[in-house]
Amino acid sequence: MRYSSEKEINKLVRRLVMSGWEFWRGGRHGRLRAPTGHSTISVPCTPSDHRAVHNFRSEVRRLSHGLVSRAKNNLAG
Repeated sequence: MRYSSEKEINKLVRRLVMSGWEFWRGGRHGRLRAPTGHSTISVPCTPSDHRAVHNFRSEVRRLSHGLVSRAKNNLAG
């Protein structure tokens, strides 16, 4: 399955799916859910930003370490 037109994002998503993450297609972006099932991130199918790969890796790293959900909880409270 092809997840993104950007080959580096495609490889990363493929590895994440093989390690238990869930992928599904939404409107213009795919979605990834961590194995914990708590948070999701969007996958740029046709990224136009030259920093898209770096930004996507950073978002995956934050989500896998649980920082995204903690930051959202801090903003909500």
